[in-house]
Amino acid sequence: MINRVILVGRLTQEPQMRKTTTGRSVCSFTLAVSRVKRQNSPANTPDADFISCVAWEKTAELICNYLHKGSQIGVEGRLQTRNYDDPNIPNRKVYVTEVLCENITFLESKGTSDNRQSNAANNSSNSYYPDDSYDDMVDTPTLKISSDDLPF
Repeated sequence: MINRVILVGRLTQEPQMRKTTTGRSVCSFTLAVSRVKRQNSPANTPDADFISCVAWEKTAELICNYLHKGSQIGVEGRLQTRNYDDPNIPNRKVYVTEVLCENITFLESKGTSDNRQSNAANNSSNSYYPDDSYDDMVDTPTLKISSDDLPF
């Protein structure tokens, strides 16, 4: 059996860090991934999938410390499905499917990400405009970054 997911996209909001009762770090974020526009869709309508992602421990800390809304990243991991009882509606189970991130790749330099974040803060629109193509990412080398690789 194979359960492998590879995505390239942008964070739709600031990543959310929390700690479990045992003290483990977990980070949740949503990744907007562009897709080919449908033939009948208007030209300015964004076609994107919004994928829920979860990262644990050092990967979670890296994401929350260095990435922001609009940051472009590559994610490699696996699909995970879980369920829980809805606290608001008795006898109702809620099913959640998300990507469990095992490796991440920063696809922008810190300066590019910071500029995008400051421009977004100055822009009153919160809408997402996906890139028309991934042509500029084809030659981007894949880096596996650990906390030991960071200069600080």
